[in-house]
This record gives sequence, structure tokens and C-alpha cells, in this order.
Amino acid sequence: MKHAYKQSDKVFKNSMKNLPAEKKLTKEQKKEIQDFYKGLIGKEIPLYSHEYFYSRTGIYSKEYIPRSLYYVELQPKACMVPYRDAYANKNMADTLLPDVKHAHTILKRMNGYFYYENKPVTKEEAIKACSNLKNAIIKPVLESSGKGVQGLEVTNGKTSIEGLSIEQLFDKYGDNFQIQEKLKQHAKMNELNATSVNTLRILTYRSGMEILLIYSVVRIGRQGQVIDNQNAGGMSTIIGEDGKLGKYAFSGYTGERVEKTDSGTVLEGFEIPSYAKAIETVKRLHFELPFFNLIGWDIAIDEVGDPVLIEWNSNPGLSQSAFGPGFGKYTERIIRELWPRKNTRYNL
Repeated sequence: MKHAYKQSDKVFKNSMKNLPAEKKLTKEQKKEIQDFYKGLIGKEIPLYSHEYFYSRTGIYSKEYIPRSLYYVELQPKACMVPYRDAYANKNMADTLLPDVKHAHTILKRMNGYFYYENKPVTKEEAIKACSNLKNAIIKPVLESSGKGVQGLEVTNGKTSIEGLSIEQLFDKYGDNFQIQEKLKQHAKMNELNATSVNTLRILTYRSGMEILLIYSVVRIGRQGQVIDNQNAGGMSTIIGEDGKLGKYAFSGYTGERVEKTDSGTVLEGFEIPSYAKAIETVKRLHFELPFFNLIGWDIAIDEVGDPVLIEWNSNPGLSQSAFGPGFGKYTERIIRELWPRKNTRYNL
């Protein structure tokens, strides 16, 4: 656990170098933060996250949640860690959650086995079926943060990726990946960036029979890029309760803060289509995943305005730059609920 704390500390200390102005916490602010957390969990916390987000956003709050506290202690209390990999495998999403739109999956490879249009096939049959593709996406299914996601076209068995043949590409991606049709997103979402599918990241928390909406942000790709993930160079900004965007978008751990997308679209006041429908969808779906009290949903809006589940995350990050401190208005409630629970990283 100490190693995890040190790693998180290092991430933020390095990131502080990229910020335009470092804001130091006052003695009074430090006391307020430690008093708040000692009242919740009975101990003090590291302060690097508070200093980082205060410096990056200009907003001080005692309720920022340190990365290490979140990933090492809170997240494993909210979710069943041993079940994560199997349940969150992207190839299983349409099986686990059939009552929602999904991007059309052309090919799955699961544990080395191939499934074309959800039917088992040999590798030779898979190669033949994927020898000519347009507007496709290939992605690993056990990775996060957009790692390995690439646009894909195939002509007579030769791919657009490094000049590899389709068989060589299969071998490169290994035993677990998927190929999907690139989703045709809503015209309004195209205005944010046309080369990426710009998704809503919605964080929900289950408390008994209530699903709490913690926050929603929209993730926007950069011009010419396929993926929108913030840690892969994309940007994100908060979505208000009315479905309209905030003034600024933030990119990765850098100090970049922008008011327009690369396409020139002004963020503030931009309205996300079908936002209320997307929120209703994820709240309904959360009840179908009882082993995970905290879920990050990646939702696209398709060309006819329907929410499409791109993936769900059993170990979601916190967007404390774009959204704000911790779990928002539910911070104290959620921490108080989670703290007495078992840490499933170490025991069940």
C-alpha cells in the first residue's frame, strides 16, 4: 500500500511542473482538510491532490480525494476487485447488458478464440471475414485509458496499421481484442470533434436501492485523433444538470485549459443531445451489476440520438479537474458508507 501512495505522490509532483502557477495550501487550509478526513476515516491523508487541483483549477476545497486514498482504499471497498477483469472485459459487455444499444462488434477474440458476428469461427475464417473492412476500430479489451485503440481499414488482407496483414495484426493484439464498426455519432457531437467518437463519462454510485449521479463530463478528442480519452491527449469538461457544458476543458495532467475545441466549437453553453436519456440509461443499467457500487460509464450518442454503451468501467478514475472535488455533493455520504466495508483487494 505504501508503494501505491508513493507512486500517486510522484504522479502529481511531476504534473505540478506543467501548471502555470502553483498554489500552496495555507496552514488553516491544511488543518481544515485533515480535520475533515480525520472525522471521516480517523486518520490524516497526503495533501498532494489538494495542492494539485487547487493549482490547476484555482478552486480550493477540503473535499478533493487523493489518488492513493481513492484507488487503494475507497475503490476496493466500493467494488469486488476479484471480479473486475472478468466482468469488465469489453467483449462481455453486450452479453452482460443486452438491453442497451452497443457499437456493432464485427469480431471478438476471447482467450484466443475467435467469434465473428458473435458466432465461433476458426482463425482462418476470421482472417477471411476481416480481409476487407472500412471505418472500423480495433481495441484491446483488457486495457484502459484508450491504450491500443486504433482506426482500422483492411484491403485484400492488408491493414492500415503499420502495413501489417490482418493475420499479423491479430497476432500483435494477442488473445483478447475486438474489432467494431466506427460509430456514427450525432451531428452535434461531431461539432466537438469529427475524427473521434466523443463520449460522456458518467460516474454513478449505488447506495441501497438508490443510484446516485455523481457527475458527468464529456470527453473530446483532438483534431485528427481517433480516441477521446483525457489521459491519451483528449480533453474533458463538466456537463451541467441541464446538459450544457462548462466553460473550460482540461487535458491530461498538463496545465492546458481551453475554452474551445480544436474545431473551434465554444464549450460554454454547448448542449449535449439526449443527455437526460443517457442518465436514465446508466441508472437503469447500474442495477444489473450488483458487485460494483461505483461505475464509470462511457456513453456515445448515435446519429438518431440514442445512447450507446461504449464500455463500462469497474475501476473508474475521478475527473476532479473537469468536475470538481471528490464525489461532489455526495463526498461525505459516500466516504462514510464505504469506509466500514471490507477492502476486497485483500479479503472478501
